[in-house]
Amino acid sequence: MKFKKLDIKSEGTWLTRVVKSKHFQKSVIYTLAGALIGVLVYYFTDAKSMSNIEINEVVNHIVVGGAFGLFITNSPCARGRC
Repeated sequence: MKFKKLDIKSEGTWLTRVVKSKHFQKSVIYTLAGALIGVLVYYFTDAKSMSNIEINEVVNHIVVGGAFGLFITNSPCARGRC
């Protein structure tokens, strides 16, 4: 009998596999895009005068935009489970 040598390559740690996955990269891009859109919404709608910028309002818009971007990529319908 002849046996072939089995080449088993290390896939790396759990963290490297997750960071290199396409879904994770897409989630990060959509979250950052949502946060940017949140800042733009604040700038064009709520910022009456740029001399009086409320940091809490800006942070709220960033968080809501980022959460919306994260929801778009991780919702069940986005993953084909509707």
